[in-house]
Amino acid sequence: MSGLFFNETLYPGVEVKYACDDILFQDRSEHQDLVLFTNPVFGKVLMLDGITQVTTADEFIYHEMMAHVPILAHGAAREVLIVGGGDCGMAEEALKHKGVERLTQVEIDDAVVDFSKAHFADFNASVFADDRFDLVIADGARYVAETDRRFDVVMVDSTDPMGPGAVLFTQEFYRGVHHCLKPGGVLVTQNGVPFLQKSELVTSIRHFSQIYKDASAYVAAIPTYFGGHMALGWASDDTLLRRVPLEVLEQRFEEAAIDTRYYLPDVHAAAFALPRFIRDAVEEGRKAG
Repeated sequence: MSGLFFNETLYPGVEVKYACDDILFQDRSEHQDLVLFTNPVFGKVLMLDGITQVTTADEFIYHEMMAHVPILAHGAAREVLIVGGGDCGMAEEALKHKGVERLTQVEIDDAVVDFSKAHFADFNASVFADDRFDLVIADGARYVAETDRRFDVVMVDSTDPMGPGAVLFTQEFYRGVHHCLKPGGVLVTQNGVPFLQKSELVTSIRHFSQIYKDASAYVAAIPTYFGGHMALGWASDDTLLRRVPLEVLEQRFEEAAIDTRYYLPDVHAAAFALPRFIRDAVEEGRKAG
C-alpha cells in the first residue's frame, strides 16, 4: 500500500498525515466510522470519524496517566467507573490495582469493544479475563444519572466533544457523575490539547466549578495527540486529593507494585504544575463558573 495516507483534520488550519502500511479493518458501525491501519512509527492506529483515538506505540502514556493518577491520589479506590474507553486500555491499567474490587465500563458502542478485543489484545487481553471487569453497553450520560451504584473514581475516556461524545462534555453529565461519586471521590476527563483546543478545557472547568469544590487539570505529553500537552480534567469535592505529598504517592506506588512506562510518583506530582497558558485557561474556566 505504498503511498497511502490517512489524514486527521481535527484542528482547523492543521492537518496530520499518517503513512499507512496496511489497512487492517475499515467499517461503519451504527455510531461511527472505524479504520484501523498500521503505521511505521505508531504501530496500529485506530481512527474514529477521521480522528485518531489510540495507537499501540504510545497508548500507555494516556492510559497510565488517566488511571494511575486518580487511583493513587485517592488511595483507597474500590469501585471504579470508566465511561467510554472502548479500546479497554484504561481498564487494563486500572485493573493493575489489586485494591480495585470492581471496574465498571460503560461504552455506548459494543462494536468498538468487540473490535478492540480482536485487534488490541496485545494490551487489553487481561481485561477480559479479569472477573472484576463489568462491561455495560449503554449511554454513559444516562447511566451516571440513573444508577444507584457509587464509585470512588470515575474516568471519562471520551472522543472529542462532537457526535456521540458531545454529551460527555455537558454540565448535565458532570452532575450525573457527581451524583454517583462516593464522598471523597474524583472525576478525571479527557480535555484535549489546550494549545489547539483551549475552549474545550475552559468549558469543562467552568462546568466543574459549578458542581465540585475543586476544579482543575493536569497534563501529559502524548505524541499521538498533536499540539503539545494534553489536558486531563480533574474534579472532586476533596480539595486535598491533587496535593497528595510525594512521599505518600511513592509509598502507595510501591505497595501497588505495578509496572509502568510513563507514570511515576514524581511525574504524578509534577503533572499538576501547569504551564502558564494552561493555568490561565483553568483560571478562566473557574471565573466563568
